[in-house]
Formats: sequence, structure tokens, C-alpha cells
Amino acid sequence: MGVGLIFLVVLTAYTVGESSEPETPNIVVLSVPAGPGSSSPNLAVGPDGSVVLSWLETDGPGHALKYSTLDGNGWANAETIAKGDNWFVNWADFPSVIPISETLWAAHWLVSQPAGGYAYDVFVALSTDSGQSWSEPLIPHRDGTATEHGFVTLYPNDTGVGLVWLDGRNMANEQSDDVGVSGMTLRAASLSPDLVLSSEAKIDGLICDCCQTDVARTSDGPVAIYRDRTSDEIRDNYVSRYVDNHWQEGKPLGNDNWNIPGCPVNGPVIEANENSVVAAWFTAANDIPRIQAGFSEDSAESFSAPINVVSEETLGRVGLALLPDGDVAVSWLRKASADSAEVCVRRVSADGALGPVVVISKGDDVPRFSVPRMVRAGGELIFAWTRRIDDASHVITASVPVNTL
Repeated sequence: MGVGLIFLVVLTAYTVGESSEPETPNIVVLSVPAGPGSSSPNLAVGPDGSVVLSWLETDGPGHALKYSTLDGNGWANAETIAKGDNWFVNWADFPSVIPISETLWAAHWLVSQPAGGYAYDVFVALSTDSGQSWSEPLIPHRDGTATEHGFVTLYPNDTGVGLVWLDGRNMANEQSDDVGVSGMTLRAASLSPDLVLSSEAKIDGLICDCCQTDVARTSDGPVAIYRDRTSDEIRDNYVSRYVDNHWQEGKPLGNDNWNIPGCPVNGPVIEANENSVVAAWFTAANDIPRIQAGFSEDSAESFSAPINVVSEETLGRVGLALLPDGDVAVSWLRKASADSAEVCVRRVSADGALGPVVVISKGDDVPRFSVPRMVRAGGELIFAWTRRIDDASHVITASVPVNTL
């Protein structure tokens, strides 16, 4: 399904004014070694605390996947992982570069199939020398159907790299009107450092078509978060825990009961520290757009009642970062004009206390159809987003002290 088209189903709901006046923090813009035509930024933090920024950049008739690491002098020179002229490039489904361990890194990007449209494959490559060289790419799904495969989350697991992705293989069953046998599925697998696939599994047999996934590693194992879909079009957010070498049946977060006949293109996020877990998500149930957060102290077996982080004029696209004191930073996009938005963030405590709304990108032309990213590095929050300058996209990054929130 077309991501931009589906999103129009809920776009008209985002028109109510935000009541609180934002504060202006001490924002430091970090120059990115990327030129005009850069887009699709992603941020990841390695086990040693290092921050990796990845993005797409136009390269002749095609695109290149590049990355840079953050040090005391800013972003290092860009490195290229792969390039191609047949890639699937979309604002909502973007590549990633993830430090799995000190030396093992993983990267993924998307390649269009000959059928075109929304038929595309996931390509994954590994590096065993901290990103200096990369393996030949591997496709982790082996169904061979001309359908959508994407919205990938890469994460460290016991065998090397864990993968969770949206898999459209059932959509090849076009003759069926039963979404239970022709809808999007959530799949998982493991990839060893020597590129051996294992533990291939179906987590959920019917989920939302175009929402991002996320995974957090708890002391009891990984937890996947995603937007589910029922046969009567309830599209709430779910978590699935990996227990005893199996993905458990997903459980709903918050029971929002959002009935919507198309994908809102608004995935949830999750973070963990040992058995403490926090999830944040967007919903527009009852025609009220809002972002909610839930806290867990039992490795996501159960969550607290949802905390309303922000209501009314929010476009969603949620980000999440754990703070040193146990609070979290939650980021989102807020409508600024008919076709632009602002990147906002605020502190949220487990008891429901909310910090001031802080606007990170005030004055920037941030496309409404974009997904800003946020991570914490020590005492700083690092943000990355896409900005339109002279009709060209540019990746922008900035740092903000945690104590600003």
C-alpha cells in the first residue's frame, strides 16, 4: 500500500491547537557531512556509548547509504556502506546502521523488486571491524513474493544480530477477502556474524501495513513493539516478549481501541534498562490525536496505565530516550503549517509528571511526512531530522542538554 496515500486517512484529525507555550532550550546544531539530497536519518547508540548517524544521499541516478560517528569535534567524515540505482526510498521506511557490539555492526536498506510499486526486499550487511568494511548483503526473508518487506529493527541478541520486520508475503493472496490470510505479518530472525540465518519466526499474523517497529533488550530478553491490526480494523500498539526461545503472543498497550480503515504510518517506540521498560505511542482513538507512554517494571509483562504525554495538535512520529534518573524524554512532530512541522520534546516521569514542551526545530521547514530521531548520549540528547532548503532535503542534527528538560 502507498504510505503517503494511506496517511491521508487520519491527516484531517490533526487540527486542534496546542495549549502550552514551548520553551527555547540551549540547542547546538551539529554540522552533518551530508549535502543537498540527504534524507532518511537514523540514530543509534553503541554498547560503548558511541553515537552513529546514518542517512540516504542521492548518488547519480541512485542513492547511497552513508554513516558518521560523533566525537568531541562533531560528526566524523562520512563513510559509504552501499549504493544502488534500484533502491526503494520512502520517508517512512528508512535504512539503519546499528553497532551491535564493539566490533560487530549491522546495516540494512531496501531494494525495489522488478514488479515495482511497493514490492521491495530488505538487504542486510554486517561488519566485523566496526564499520570499516562490509559483507555482501543478504535478504533475511525467503518467501520470494513480490510484496512489501520493510520497517526493520536490528538489535543485539545472543547469536549476533536480531531482526524484526514487516513482511507482506500473505498479500500475494489477492484472491482472498479475509485479511487474516492476506494481510501484513510481523516476522523475526537471527543472523550470526558469519551470515547464517536462524530462528526464523512469525510473531504476529496480522498487523498494520506501514508502521515502524522497535525492539528493546531487557534483562529477560528482547521485547518487540508494533502496531497490530484486527479483522474489524482496530489498530492499537502491541508488545511481544521473547521467552524460552519463542516470541509470545502480542499484548495490547493501553487498549486505545482505535478503529481506522487504513494505516496511520505512526509506529511505537520502546526502551529498556534491565527489567525497567518504557513504551510510547501515537493514537487518534475517538478522533483525539495524542501521544501516550506506559512504564513497566517486569520486562514488559505488564504496563502502568497510559500517561497522556501530549494531546491535540500532534502528528505523532514518536521518539523515546531513557534519562539517567529514570524519567524519559519523548519527542514528536507538531503541526506548524499546512505542510511543515516542528520537532518537540518533553520529560515524562513514571508518576505522570510532565516537563515543559521544548521545540527543537523552531523556524525550520520540517516536512510533515518525515520521522525525526532522538537518542541520549551521556548528558545530551541528540536529534536528527530532515529539513527542506531551496526545494532540496537536508539532514539536520542538534544536541540539547538533558537538564534543559
